[in-house]
Amino acid sequence: MHGINALNGMTGASVRLASVLKAAFVTIVFLLAGFSPVTHAQSIAAPLAASGGAIDAPAAPIAPELDDIVSALCAQFRVTRPDSIKIARAVLNEANRYGMSPVLLLAVMAVESGFDRHAVSVVGARGLMQILPAAHPQLLARAGDLSDPATNVHLGSAILRGYLDDADGDLGAALHRYSGGGRGYARRVDQRMQQFNAHFQSVANGNGSANTNAATKPFLYTAWHPDSSESQ
Repeated sequence: MHGINALNGMTGASVRLASVLKAAFVTIVFLLAGFSPVTHAQSIAAPLAASGGAIDAPAAPIAPELDDIVSALCAQFRVTRPDSIKIARAVLNEANRYGMSPVLLLAVMAVESGFDRHAVSVVGARGLMQILPAAHPQLLARAGDLSDPATNVHLGSAILRGYLDDADGDLGAALHRYSGGGRGYARRVDQRMQQFNAHFQSVANGNGSANTNAATKPFLYTAWHPDSSESQ
């Protein structure tokens, strides 16, 4: 009986020791659980909170003044000042008419023609925005000289606006269609937009005339990834 009691005593001690160790282990796990997951969750949530969930939202568009555009065309593209003034006026007029960023129109022209208003492609596309008469016979039925900046930018803007509307504001898809399905086209336009925006922002920061709040109409297109249009 004494041996059994001793064995029972040892068993009881072992059970108590196991209980203490188990309780300590649970406490440690609880403490760790109280810090690590929360920290990890915060690290994931922080970028989302910072962006407001609008990951694809573009930066605030720059609305340059006429003089800003003229200076950029003369300095960066070696366009004559008289032609630069005509182009700048056409860009601002049509951007306001069709609710598009003037920077977008400038970027399209930079990619299409390099601001050569007399440019003619191998397929017959003409002018600043490379209007293809064969693709738009009705629109161009009464059109004037496509080398004229006002005429060309008006028609090109109307075409791009129509493509934007057809694509429910998807700029990538509209640019893909405007280029006739050219691979990498939307990416090149995006790069030019970034360059123009950076230039006009530097003008604004240097107390120039570029104005981030000067748009007279909202820019009627959605956020976009240029790469998405190139897979179509």
